[in-house]
Amino acid sequence: MDLSFSVEQEMLRENVGRYCRDRLERKSLQQSEVAFSREHWTAFANMDWLGVLIPEEMGGVNGSIIDACIILEEFGRHLVVQPYLPCAVLAARTIERATNTEQRGALLGPMIRGELIVSLAHTELAARGDTACVDTVAHRHSGGAYVLHGEKTLALAGPIADKFAVSARLASENGAHGRIAVFLVDRNAPGMRRRDYHTIDGRCAADLTLEEVKVGEDALLITEEQGLLAIEEAIDFAIIGLCAEAVGAMDKIIKVTAEYLKTRRAYGSTLNKFQALQHRLADMMVELELSRSMLYCAFAAFSSPNLVERRRVVSSAKALIGRNAKFVAANGIQLHGAQGMVDDYLIGQHFKQLTVIEAIFGCSDFHWEQCALHLGEESFSAGRT
Repeated sequence: MDLSFSVEQEMLRENVGRYCRDRLERKSLQQSEVAFSREHWTAFANMDWLGVLIPEEMGGVNGSIIDACIILEEFGRHLVVQPYLPCAVLAARTIERATNTEQRGALLGPMIRGELIVSLAHTELAARGDTACVDTVAHRHSGGAYVLHGEKTLALAGPIADKFAVSARLASENGAHGRIAVFLVDRNAPGMRRRDYHTIDGRCAADLTLEEVKVGEDALLITEEQGLLAIEEAIDFAIIGLCAEAVGAMDKIIKVTAEYLKTRRAYGSTLNKFQALQHRLADMMVELELSRSMLYCAFAAFSSPNLVERRRVVSSAKALIGRNAKFVAANGIQLHGAQGMVDDYLIGQHFKQLTVIEAIFGCSDFHWEQCALHLGEESFSAGRT
């Protein structure tokens, strides 16, 4: 199996890395009101990064999950907090599956050009990582309008979003809640309240409260027949993007720690001469390479038509890389000593970054349980055949 990148993908990696080194400064973005820069976002659009997962016939560049992960790995390595993953991956993949073709075309074009920012508002407090757990309800009214009731949490890029793609269960006439559909809601829609905040690593997010939020019939982006499937696919893409970001962060932690051990002296020698510390750094490298291999395994799963297998591999990647990231980050801090605990120092910032990555879309423990469930489904299917 060839695990090498193409010439074009290597060029993409070099371009993203160069831009991050030359143009993006984590501290200035983290101290701003929101972790977003219109200047950088326009530059992302001009370099075709925002349309990497969108088909060419819709204005994108028809890239793959590998291309998006190359970008996100460099972003993870350089602590970039621009909302690339929630907008160019999570929201873009959801809207690309929209059954409302007019809305799909009207949204994707401006999103790719960097003129429109859409945030997926799907997560709810009771979900705990379960994608199918949605209590928000959409009632059908006369004239084709819908009224939304419910609460959403951790809508990534919510503070800067122009519109929200909101998941809700369609309510029938007898009051029963049906399957999940996705609706387009404006940021200033009457009845919607938004609470903006930053996560501990500097990302921006928002919690939404929807009370009697009325939207037109054309706001129905994805019907109940495709709603949950579209969201699950988009979240699978986002999870693998987070895994790539974690791999980039782990790689940077190890390189910075190795350089630190070469310069820090104790007992008349540099720390890299101590065998115990060499072994600890080697253990960190092993976990990094294991995580990178798992990421490549997940790439292959996206080309498989077996949906159960893909979800098992995605959960395996999230669980394994999340666990390994905590190990690498914690040991990076320990090998730096007190300096690693300083908020403004690189290692401490990467620790916060990896802590958030491990928690978003379900923690490692949740995804270990999902792996077991998917293995059970595969065994049951094999037994029936």
